[in-house]
Formats: sequence, structure tokens, C-alpha cells
Amino acid sequence: MSADLVVQRPEGLYCPPGDFYIDPWRPVARAVITHAHSDHARFGHGHYLAAAPAEGVLRARLGEISLQTLAYGETVQHHGVTLSLHPAGHVLGSAQVRLEHGGRIWVASGDYKVAPDPTCTPFEPVRCDVFITESTFGLPIYRWCPDEEVFADINTWWARNVDHGRASVLACYSFGKAQRLLAGIDPSIAPIVVHGAVRPLNDAYRAAGVALPDTAMVTEIQDKADLRRCLVVCPPSAVGSPWLRRFGDAQTAFASGWMQVRGNRRRGGYDRGFVLSDHADWPGLHEAIAATGAQRVIVTHGSAPAMVRHLREKGLQAEAFATEYGDDVVEADLQLPEGGA
Repeated sequence: MSADLVVQRPEGLYCPPGDFYIDPWRPVARAVITHAHSDHARFGHGHYLAAAPAEGVLRARLGEISLQTLAYGETVQHHGVTLSLHPAGHVLGSAQVRLEHGGRIWVASGDYKVAPDPTCTPFEPVRCDVFITESTFGLPIYRWCPDEEVFADINTWWARNVDHGRASVLACYSFGKAQRLLAGIDPSIAPIVVHGAVRPLNDAYRAAGVALPDTAMVTEIQDKADLRRCLVVCPPSAVGSPWLRRFGDAQTAFASGWMQVRGNRRRGGYDRGFVLSDHADWPGLHEAIAATGAQRVIVTHGSAPAMVRHLREKGLQAEAFATEYGDDVVEADLQLPEGGA
């Protein structure tokens, strides 16, 4: 049997013939980065390779790094391995990594979603022999509603709070989810305020050509009455902090796939939960896996045991890699799962 193109090492997922890593969690010389969430894109690597649309968000998060970018579908050769990056549909610049060597094709998905999203390039299935897939929401309970229904619910909640003279605080991950929410809500309802953690990511998205509505920092609001009617987009860590007090008796909500389980909203202390994820749901995961044509599937973070068992029942060769993805505590509400939900 030919040696695997990707194996587990203490530093992360390693390509032996190419001598590089994919989303390593320890410092390495050469890292291929699927996207800029901080559990996948970490400080300290010697050289970074990522999709061109990710450059702005990567630099906003990691600062001055040695970064090489590829357009989607562009190929590069390294030690005989042909590498290309393909849209993952997760966040701006997210990519699947396609590796070809010795007549074999492997694809590492990173994080992905198959639902449409105007803030990033849609997911594209890539045919391969072996597919390395995430399974953040790899349980049958996770099935997403259409985005338009979720955004209609958010707009109704916000408008109702405006009528009652209350701010609407919408907690979400600063990178990816915040921009997707901003692109989907109705900005005519009232002013929109963003937290300082969200603003630089908004700037990177706008620089990449993504249309977002006008937003302001709280210090830029001239009419204090607007603080009692605005939509506040902030990371979960800001909820309950002194920063939030300036908005008075606000209503709070959390937007995440984890809100599919009602107990998560109660444990987080939120008034509302909106089910919106930047990951594929259970049907989406299986749709994506089937589209690759892969007969061998390696599952990474999330509900890996359940996914492996289900794939084996379908006749596929399935196993799991142990990884350190999914603990992006910088943005996390520590009472809830993490990883850019």
C-alpha cells in the first residue's frame, strides 16, 4: 500500500512527500492554511500559504507574516506534490487543500459549509481518492433552516426591541459570522454598532469587495438615543462586560449552530438564540462527502465517532484524525462549543 499523503504528527496534519503541514497547531517551517480562524491559523510558522481572498483577514489577525497566496484553482509544485486551493464556503478566503502525488489525490476540507453566503466564494466539491472532512455538526439533530428565515426572525426581533426602546445585542464570532449577519439583516431598521473586535475584520471584508452596511463604533454614535435602538454586533465575550452597560436594558441573542440545542441558550444566559452556522449541517456534510467520490474518508474535529460509524455503515472506509481544532477561545463564550460556529 502506498504511504498516506497526510498523516498525524504532534505539530498537526503533515504531508510527508511535500514536507509541509495543513493548519498546524504547533510552530512549523511551512504551513498551508485553510482559513483565518485562530484554531486553524496560528502564530509562529516560518512560511504561510493560503488562498488569495484570505490575505486581508489573515494579516488582520496575524500581522506581519511570510505569506504566499494562490488564486482558487491555481497550482503549485512542491517536492513533487501538486497543491491547489479550492473554495470551502466557510468564511472569506476559506479553502480546501487538494494534493496530488504519485497518481493519488487527497483533499483536506478545513471547515466548510454548502449553504449560500454572499460574503464568501461558494463551496466547490473536489473529486478525490481520500477526503479529510470536518464534522463540527456531524449529528442528525443539526439541520439548518434557510438563511432568509433566520434573517427575517432577527429583523423582527430587532424591530420589536426598537419599538420598546431597547438595544439588540447580537453575539457572534467576530470573523465570518459577524460579516454574514451584517450582509443579511435589514440596515434600515436602526443604526448598527460593532465591537472593536469586529471592525478590523469588516474592513478586511470591504477591502476584498464584500458589500456590508454602514456600521459605527459606540464612541462614534452622536445621538445617545440611538444607543437604545441600535443593533450591537459583538463577540460573546463582550456580553456581560462593562462595555455593554452603555446600551442600557438591552436584549441579548447569540447566533450559532449550537443554538439548535436550546439548553445552550439557557447556559449562555441569552434572551434569544438564532440558529445560523458557517459549518455544514448533517445533510450538508453527507452531500459534500458524496460529491467528492472518495471511497476513504478521514474525519477530524466535531462529532467524529458518530460520523465515522455512519460512513462505515454506508460502505466507505472511514477513520478519524485527532486534531486540536475547535478551541478558538479568543472569541469563545466559554460556556459553549467553539470553532467559528
